[in-house]
Amino acid sequence: MYVCLCKGITDTQIRDAVTDGACSMRDLRERLDVANQCGKCGRDCKSIISEYRVAASASFINAGQFAMA
Repeated sequence: MYVCLCKGITDTQIRDAVTDGACSMRDLRERLDVANQCGKCGRDCKSIISEYRVAASASFINAGQFAMA
C-alpha cells in the first residue's frame, strides 16, 4: 500500500528501511525522502517504526526465554 503519495513510497519500502536500520523519522527521511512535502504520511511512518520496535522486542524476549531454559 502506498504510504507517501507525494514520493510514491510503499509500506514495504518503509518496512525494508526499518529492517535495514532506520529507527527514526529522520532516518526514513534521509533514506526515502518521506514526509518532506505534505507530511500526511508522517503518522503512518511513525506507526510502522513503532510496530517494528514492538515486534523486535517481542522476538528478543522470546529468544531470551529459550536461551535461559
